[in-house]
Amino acid sequence: MSHFDADAFLKSLTTRCGVYQMYGVDGGLLYVGKARNLKNRVASYFRNRGLNAKTVALVSRIADIQVTVTATEVDALLLEHNLIKSHRPPFNILLKDDKSYPYIFLSSEDRFPRLTLHRGAKRRKGRYFGPYPSAGAVRRSLHFLQKVFKVRQCEDSYFSNRSRPCLQYQIDRCTAPCVDLVSEAAYAAQVENTALFLEGKNQELMVRLADDMEQAAAALAYEKAAVLRDQLRQLQHVQATQGVEGGSGDLDLLAAVTEGGLGCVHVLFVRGARVLGSRTFYPSTKLAETREGLLSAFLPQFYLSEGRALPPEIVLNAEPEDSDTLETALTLQAGRRVRLRHRVREARARWLQMAEQTAATNLAAHLAGRKSTQERLQALQEVLELEAYPQRMECFDISHSSGEATVASCVVFDENGPRKADYRRFNIDGITPGDDYAAMEQALRRRFKRLKAGEGNVPDVLFIDGGKGQVQQALDVLAELELQGILVVGVAKGVTRKAGFETLVLGASGIEQNLPANSPALHLIQQVRDEAHRFAISGHRARRDKARRSSRLEDIPGVGAKRRRELLRHFGSARGVANASVDELKKTQGISATMAQQIYDHLHSMAD
Repeated sequence: MSHFDADAFLKSLTTRCGVYQMYGVDGGLLYVGKARNLKNRVASYFRNRGLNAKTVALVSRIADIQVTVTATEVDALLLEHNLIKSHRPPFNILLKDDKSYPYIFLSSEDRFPRLTLHRGAKRRKGRYFGPYPSAGAVRRSLHFLQKVFKVRQCEDSYFSNRSRPCLQYQIDRCTAPCVDLVSEAAYAAQVENTALFLEGKNQELMVRLADDMEQAAAALAYEKAAVLRDQLRQLQHVQATQGVEGGSGDLDLLAAVTEGGLGCVHVLFVRGARVLGSRTFYPSTKLAETREGLLSAFLPQFYLSEGRALPPEIVLNAEPEDSDTLETALTLQAGRRVRLRHRVREARARWLQMAEQTAATNLAAHLAGRKSTQERLQALQEVLELEAYPQRMECFDISHSSGEATVASCVVFDENGPRKADYRRFNIDGITPGDDYAAMEQALRRRFKRLKAGEGNVPDVLFIDGGKGQVQQALDVLAELELQGILVVGVAKGVTRKAGFETLVLGASGIEQNLPANSPALHLIQQVRDEAHRFAISGHRARRDKARRSSRLEDIPGVGAKRRRELLRHFGSARGVANASVDELKKTQGISATMAQQIYDHLHSMAD
């Protein structure tokens, strides 16, 4: 319990707007909030009536409260957002997924423009369409556009080095501009049609295609008319499956639902009356237990992040708290008017209903999965004789190919399942190839040295993929770093090396234990172990493939990144460089006769 004197603090607290920060006994930030009237808002936490269990838990830990007075409520909202993003207080709603959304990029400086997926800063000259909810949604759109309009999607280096059409031309997905099999005017028309489609101007595009088809038929250009007919049919099909009758404009629709102490927000992205896709979020809810409170906390984190695109209209299934302040802040962020609406009709109402039904369905499934996870955690607690549920579990695994490109993985699980933001990989070097004990020792030392320095969180249970030898490595590292309170459990595959026959090696006692194949605790351990195995293998393969792919040119003395790029552009691949003669190498820009000879000698000495 805290000993915070709320009465004394409230007597001198201002009634102006601002931000309040609540701190625990250890000095850690517990919660950040904004208020139109700081005194009234902070006083509400210390009323004995009407407080939910989570608020009571927060108040019991408060040791200090600090406030920052702001000039306007919008300033308070922005400051609150920045503090939450910087400190991630445990009692605030936290949005874990903060990745930038992908766009479709159409270049403008190329003779034959290229269409591709783009994520990140918009530095290149061209047009950006989106945002899309995921890279998968972008790829589906690109796949459709490749079939219909045949605008090239290949890399510039690949495009500039073609001497004959590639497979995409053979399967009628490209018009082969790389070898001038299409005129610039015809290609430009397809690029313009692509842009119209991505802008959501489907009706205008279909009218244009229908007119062009009639003109081609009248001119007896039946093959061209047939192509236009096929394009028109495909667009009509997309319009029927993705559009909503009566819909128009660019907007996002957000539906929030809460149940069982958890929240779910489903976001539907609509551009040009087409539903581009959707995403579902399960923000870490603490004090907000209503749809209005959830949306009020979710919207700033979702839209005020740097680089996040804002549509002119955002439709919500409930009116958030301080909606006027939120609307002003979003308008300032976008540089134009952004409207928040929660009462809509016709097409928008149907879209919103669809989003709300999806959110409710997804939350129900999430709650069912959470219940299953809690049952497994309870079983694991009983098996390992823990005082409480393990709040954090880590698992280490090693992967290599006969000692080559050794990689160790560390995966993290908590009561909600995998915490992928905390996953780590370690490239293992400086050991005898194939020495799994040394690899495990190096990975554990690197991980827990950071923990000793105060970086990261201490796991309750540390799983090691291996037997007594690997467990001993973990115990030695923890003892050397003077880290206590971590239960080490080895997960050995057993004699048959089949799932369900694993042997657990329990910590320093070395006691071996076999659980029944239907044990929920064993299922959880298997899930954690398999995830560590998958993460280690993917890291190992990436490291091995990178080494095999890049070593031939990167090891040549005097050949830096610029010369490598010119060589690859000229010959198309590292194999092409290796098969080239000295005279051919000299023809590459930036490669002198002496350098060509050095490159030739180096590559052929490697072959020998």
